[in-house]
Parts: sequence; structure tokens; C-alpha cells
Amino acid sequence: MTHTMTSLFSSRARTALGALSVAAVLTLSACGGSDSSDSDAGKDASSSASPSASGSEGADGASEGPQPDLDAIPDVVAEVNGEQVTKEEFVPIYEAAFQQAAAQAQMGGEGPDEEALRKQTADNLVDTELLLQEAESRGLEVSDEAVDAELTDLAEQNGMKSADELLKAVEAQGVSADQARQQVETQAMVEALVEDENGSIEPTDKELRTLYAQVKKQQAASGGGGQEIPPFAQVRDQLAEQASSQEVGKVATGLVEDLRKDADITINL
Repeated sequence: MTHTMTSLFSSRARTALGALSVAAVLTLSACGGSDSSDSDAGKDASSSASPSASGSEGADGASEGPQPDLDAIPDVVAEVNGEQVTKEEFVPIYEAAFQQAAAQAQMGGEGPDEEALRKQTADNLVDTELLLQEAESRGLEVSDEAVDAELTDLAEQNGMKSADELLKAVEAQGVSADQARQQVETQAMVEALVEDENGSIEPTDKELRTLYAQVKKQQAASGGGGQEIPPFAQVRDQLAEQASSQEVGKVATGLVEDLRKDADITINL
């Protein structure tokens, strides 16, 4: 996964709040981070007693690494104010999170904690549902044109010629075009909710220069790794995206905390 692909969705509030982690499936799929489609993963899970404990082998005999146990996931993962979060919605997000956790755990020689990961994924999707319900209650909408524009922007960020090329990349990893579009729409809706709650979030030049100084300080403290940070003008847009992401995440987290207080939530894991 290149640095560009890693930032596929971090250019918005994608990682600042767990509730927005639905985009992880697109991030990993678009850069080939997932080794199997939904159906392949399901077959792996049913054919192994401990799918996360040992790697499976592909047609070429190469190890594909640990696979998540999808049999442990109920058809209805959670209910949020009467709305269901289904297994179909849960699985792509969980698989992406599992692959990321597996890669991080590889150094220690241990597989991911599936029980904890399932709970975290369910909590994230519950938070997302709460935010969507709040956005809908305020009459907020995201147009098809806005989704198309976001997909085109993401494609261009990753060196692709069109949104269709991006969708083909994720489809090759088992994520349908409809799922990809839905995830983009979900995140755009959450961002619209945050803007409705807090106003437009545009960091000032002063704030960006402060952030730039912090990054340089952190780089120096860590030894730098032989890398030199580009001049401020070259990274200003990236800094603006990071600052916006942090602020959106902060506002969304506060909204979720308030919404959970009065919500009727059941998690079936």
C-alpha cells in the first residue's frame, strides 16, 4: 500500500472518529489490502475450525494470512432505535478492520483479537447509524452528484483516471460499486451533519502554520528517519485536510456521545 493509497479517505474525517471507519473497507480494497472477497472469506471461515489462528492457502499455494470467522456473526448485528445493522453491512467493514489488525499483529506473531474487533466494529457502525439518523432528522441530504464528485476526487488522489476505475479496483477486492457509493454517501452525510452542527470548518493560515511547526518538531524528535519535511506551501493542502479531519472528528464524537444517551441500542454479538 503506497502512502497515497493509505490516505484514500484520511483527507476527510475518516479516521478521527471510529464511527466513520466504514471507509476502511474502501481504503484497503482499493490498494489490494484485502486478499479475498466477501464470499471467499466466508468459505475460508467455514472450512477452518480456527480461521484466525492460521493462514489459508490460495490456488498457488501461497499463504493468504489469517481469515476472520464470519460464522460467529449474526444476521442482525445490532438494532439502533428500531433500525437494523445487518451482517451484510457488517462483514465488509469487519473484514477490512481484520486485515488491518492482522497486518499490525504480524510482527508479534499473534492473530487479531476477533471478539474485541467484532465489538469495536459493531460499536462503530452503531455510532454511524446514530449520526445518519440525526442527519436525516434534520432534513440533510447528499446528492448523487456530490457522491460522484467525491469518487472522482478520490480516484484522482490515487492516480486513477476516473471514478469508474476506482470502483473497478474495489470491486476486484469483493466490494460492490453500490457498497462503495453507499460508504461515500454515508461519510458525506456525516460531514454535512457536522457542518450543520458546528458551521463550516476551514482552518486559518495561522492554525495551519502552527500544525506545520508541530509536525516538524515531532519529526525532529523522532530522528526524522532521513526524510525532510517539504516547505509549508507544498503541504498546506494536506495540513488543511488533517486539521479539518481532527475538528470534524471532535464534533462528531461529541454528537455521538449525546445521541447515545437517549438511544435504544441492542448489540447481538
